[in-house]
Amino acid sequence: MVKNRHAAPREIAFTAPAGTPSGVEVLSLADLRSRVPPGSLAVPLRLTFHHLLTLTDGSLTHTVDFTDHVLEPGAWLWTRPGQVQQWSDPGRAEGTLVLFEQDFLDAATTTAARLDDPHAPVLHTPTGEDVTALRTAVDHLTGEFHAFGRLPLAVHTLALRHLLSALVLRLAHLGADAGRPSPHPGEAFLRFRDAVEEGFGRSRRVEDYALLLGYSPRTLSRAALAATGVGAKEFIDRRVVLEAKRLLAHGDESAARVASRLGFSSATNFSKFFLQRTGRSPLAFRSGTRGG
Repeated sequence: MVKNRHAAPREIAFTAPAGTPSGVEVLSLADLRSRVPPGSLAVPLRLTFHHLLTLTDGSLTHTVDFTDHVLEPGAWLWTRPGQVQQWSDPGRAEGTLVLFEQDFLDAATTTAARLDDPHAPVLHTPTGEDVTALRTAVDHLTGEFHAFGRLPLAVHTLALRHLLSALVLRLAHLGADAGRPSPHPGEAFLRFRDAVEEGFGRSRRVEDYALLLGYSPRTLSRAALAATGVGAKEFIDRRVVLEAKRLLAHGDESAARVASRLGFSSATNFSKFFLQRTGRSPLAFRSGTRGG
């Protein structure tokens, strides 16, 4: 695909192919290449649905929230609603895309697979028997998706829901990047993380979150350091920077409007904050992300 250097980023909503159950789609990279115009995926895209990608041949680099991930056969890339992604040229890579809306799966699967977790890993690299299990799961899902019409629609949809549940549950419990369970963060960090996700647009002060949660600022900093390797203040600031990047890359709001949405008193203060943490001004970041 040739990069479209001046197209505005687009938000992509899920649209089920005609004649198929709403909420899920399974397609190959070859199908994708035949369906979309060259360059249309090279701009930043913010999806409103989940996007699973795995390769069977070749390799490609996929950018999610401004971090490049190199995908090789057997690995999986999981982009969640609200994240900004950008395709590189897939070349001759072959693989499978699974697209699904979150409410396609039942509440128990949503919870067990942590579909709501904005901090879940993007890249998963299974090993050993997990590679085969995931390949089998996606093959079964693909087969059922393309068997539309052989069962009553309600039964076909139910089968797709069960097969997709099996796939995401296996994938969610591999652990980040290594196919091994990750240490479970402590309660203090989990509460802090959720509070930051809810409140980063209103406050960047550790003291405010400590007061809200009933911990000392020192306890929150220790909890964040143990779970993420950075202190509480840095954790908050990184979340603010991420949202700023998403808004700048995806939308056309002014820096002043972005600053207001993120709780800054002025565009000047926001620009200083962003420049200090990224090395670029907000407008330079926007231009560079869009290839201008």
